[in-house]
Amino acid sequence: MTSELCRLTATEAVGLLKRGEISPLEMIDAAEARIEATDGAINALPTLCLDRARDHARRLMKAGGDSLLAGLPIAVKDLNDVAGVRTTYGSPIFEHHVPERSDIMVETLEARGAVVIGKSNTPEFGAGASTFNEVFGSTRNPWNTEKSVAGSSGGAAATLAAGQAWLATGSDLGGSLRTPASFCSVVGLRPSPGRVARGPTTEPFNSLSVAGPMARNPDDTALFLDAMAGQHREDPMSLAAPAVSFAETVAERRLPSRIGYSPDLGIIPVDSEVAAICEKAASAFADMGVEVVEARPNFSEAMDCFQT
Repeated sequence: MTSELCRLTATEAVGLLKRGEISPLEMIDAAEARIEATDGAINALPTLCLDRARDHARRLMKAGGDSLLAGLPIAVKDLNDVAGVRTTYGSPIFEHHVPERSDIMVETLEARGAVVIGKSNTPEFGAGASTFNEVFGSTRNPWNTEKSVAGSSGGAAATLAAGQAWLATGSDLGGSLRTPASFCSVVGLRPSPGRVARGPTTEPFNSLSVAGPMARNPDDTALFLDAMAGQHREDPMSLAAPAVSFAETVAERRLPSRIGYSPDLGIIPVDSEVAAICEKAASAFADMGVEVVEARPNFSEAMDCFQT
């Protein structure tokens, strides 16, 4: 039963939870068993909060109702505060830090039926393209433990690939959601700034880094983004949720009429295998009747501009 639950998509699991065919407590038990079986090899979820999760699950079950995620266990990146749970930001400076309040994103998710089971590993302060730090060590790739999971949302990507959780939060400034997702064969989406409310922060108008959803497939990613999205009075950049949900939009499976494709964005050389995979994806759109326009914008000075 445990392995069967771990193989469910998030969308399938939420459906079962809403119909009462499984309980949030059973899902937590399944996640715990899977974490015990796999995390010694990959070190994706170094901090667990299962007692807190079960208390939250019982409150959700007692309250009833029809929350969006219905008690589904999730993992939260260790850059985001979770009230009463050790949150280190991957730094020895905060090795014993336990925040009193959760990040706005976490508060939003818990209000919509998410149950936090643990904190996923990240490089120190999220600064790095590989996931390791002096507090918890390195996270390893579930497909090949000699390989990297990239960063900085590497623990989140590994958690999903190993079947430890059905959804995981990430964050992204220069690829921190997308690259680990690619390395671990899951999905990471960098939303537009303001789509996911965050904070409290001393830099509320800094739009470089955003929080976003990670999941095992596009449908689950859309479901998770719906649970994250919405305006919040403490985040002046936050946007109202869209009139049509992301899950509904993805379910329509509408093809775009025209897309742009750049092999390298005019910045740096691209690995030949990666280039071939991306070219094949662009060709797949063309085969479906979409107009694919290849462009080579000159972003060669972009890195110097950003560093300045």
